[in-house]
This record gives sequence, C-alpha cells and structure tokens, in this order.
Amino acid sequence: MFTILIIEDNDELRNLYSLALRKQGYETLSASDGVTASQLLEQNFVDMVITDIMMPNMNGYEFVKYLRSFNKEIPIIIITARDDFSSKQEGYHLGTDDYMVKPIDVNELCLRVEALLRRSKIVHERKQTIGETVLDLDALSVTRNDLSYDLSKKEFYLLYKLISTPNKIHTRQQLMDEIWGVEAESDARTVDVHISKLRKLFEANPDFSIKTIRGLGYKVTIPDHMR
Repeated sequence: MFTILIIEDNDELRNLYSLALRKQGYETLSASDGVTASQLLEQNFVDMVITDIMMPNMNGYEFVKYLRSFNKEIPIIIITARDDFSSKQEGYHLGTDDYMVKPIDVNELCLRVEALLRRSKIVHERKQTIGETVLDLDALSVTRNDLSYDLSKKEFYLLYKLISTPNKIHTRQQLMDEIWGVEAESDARTVDVHISKLRKLFEANPDFSIKTIRGLGYKVTIPDHMR
C-alpha cells in the first residue's frame, strides 16, 4: 500500500484526486497548503507528492524546494492552471518529476502516478540505504552486508524516521506522536529509552550515528566522506 500526499487548496479538486487514487488502491493524505503538507510529512511516510502551485502560506514551488532540500528521491507531480513555459521550467528546475495542466483527466493522473512509482522502483522496494546499511520498510528489517539487526517494530520505525531525513532534528514529542500515536499514554521519555537501545545496537556501525541535540531532540548524522 503506497501513500500519496495531495496538496491542493480547492476542496473539490483535492477530494476528486483523492477519490480517484483511492479507487486504484492507494492511500492518500490531503493538505490545502504547503505548511500543512510539511506537517503531514513530519508525521507520515509518503511515497509520492501531488501539488498545486498557487496556494496560501507556502506555494507549490516553495514546497517542492523545501522537500528537495532533504529528500531527492520522492516523486513529485505538479498539477496547476499555469500552462506557460516559464512556470513549467521553474517546476522542473526545482525538482518536480511531472507537470500536468488543469483541467486534467484523473484517469491520466492515475496512469502517471503508476508510471512514476514504477520508474522510481518504489513499487518493488521501499528502502532507505545509508552507506552499507539497508532499512527495508516492508520487511521491517535492517541489514549491513551479511549482518542482520534485531529490532522491535517501534525501534525500526524510529530509526527509519531519523535515517530518512539525515541531519534533521526531530523533537521527542514529534517522534512520540508519530511512532506511538498522539493518544499514547507513555510520555516522551519512552523515546529516550528506545534511542539508547538503538545506540547500543549500532555503536559499531560506521555508516551513521544518532546525536542528541540538547533541549531539542535527536538527529542522525553521516560521515563527511559519505555525503
């Protein structure tokens, strides 16, 4: 099951895209602007983004630039009424993978989504690779060459979240809300316990390290030679 984030300030269009994609078996998340979308990215694993350009608070160009600053691989489709060449040029230069001009055929949208997912190999594998370490989201497994690490489900999701955005600081509460859920009775110190276990498990792994940012939270860093 793949999750697609739809960013569109027109409620009718946003619902139309979501309905069409859900009929094809995709999960969808919806936002009316880039700010809300960025918050959803903090809380969810997303396989693709579909975004409008002209939106309040943070427009589509700004969102694509923001997303590409930490994720170079996730497929992005822009859907907009702006059909001039300079608008398309800016979209592609910022890192979008496809560009559709309104009004669109939602059946064509579904075909383009399928093609982009296939080309990016997300259909066949959803993995994070950092150095020689591979995290497989579908198998909930972590391996490095012939070594396999034994992680609980929560430990895996916590590590996957940190590794998916290296050098980005995640607060304890953000991690708690995403991994354990906003209704969880445990407090944020639960994150500290799991981080401690992960550090011990991966202390000999040269591909990454988990850093504490005092007063804020945690982030994953990678060696300079791997950047």
